[in-house]
Amino acid sequence: MSSTQVAIIDYGMGNLHSVASAVRHVAPRADVIVTSDSQAIAQADRVIFPGVGAIRDCVAEIKHRGFDKAVAREMASGKPVLAICVGLQALMQSSEENGGVECLSAFEGEVKGFASTPGFNLICDESSHSGERLKVPHMGWNQVQQKQAHPLWHDIDDEGRFYFVHSYYVQTPQSDLVVGQSHYGHNFVAAIAQNNVFAAQFHPEKSHTNGLQLLKNFAEWDGKF
Repeated sequence: MSSTQVAIIDYGMGNLHSVASAVRHVAPRADVIVTSDSQAIAQADRVIFPGVGAIRDCVAEIKHRGFDKAVAREMASGKPVLAICVGLQALMQSSEENGGVECLSAFEGEVKGFASTPGFNLICDESSHSGERLKVPHMGWNQVQQKQAHPLWHDIDDEGRFYFVHSYYVQTPQSDLVVGQSHYGHNFVAAIAQNNVFAAQFHPEKSHTNGLQLLKNFAEWDGKF
């Protein structure tokens, strides 16, 4: 592939260097930068919006540094944008984490807690021992059902396994946004996509073969869906 610059947004939250290392591994000719410079982000060919930790801290830092405007700008630019974990959650309208947090409202929907979902603690999935309640956070490998074809699913089997670490999950009334679904006590959104934006609840940088393939696909994606 020809040389491309991938900017990973550094707003003080996120598994930045693991993501950068994984992208460099699958796209050795790419110029991968971890940056908090809005101009560098604007000039990049592709942008990754990572996130870990509590949503209140993430959104506060994003807004404090003006990255809410930068993310909106990049989403509207047509260039490929990948959001990861809390990066996905931050794009919704609100989260019930931390007593309720207003998010960036890039997409319609809210972020709900597994522990607050009615009946969740009484549900056992197929991988748990008989009678064992599911644990929060949801941590480990889980299958992802591909709800729609997407360029980032190229060469990844449907029901392929990805690595998750989260206590909260996205709900959206826009079913056309959902390109990946997983199950932990109940079905939840594993990935959404619209135009040039792909956002995943799982961590591709921790998901070995499938995750590296997804990052490779992102590095080659033209942003069209």
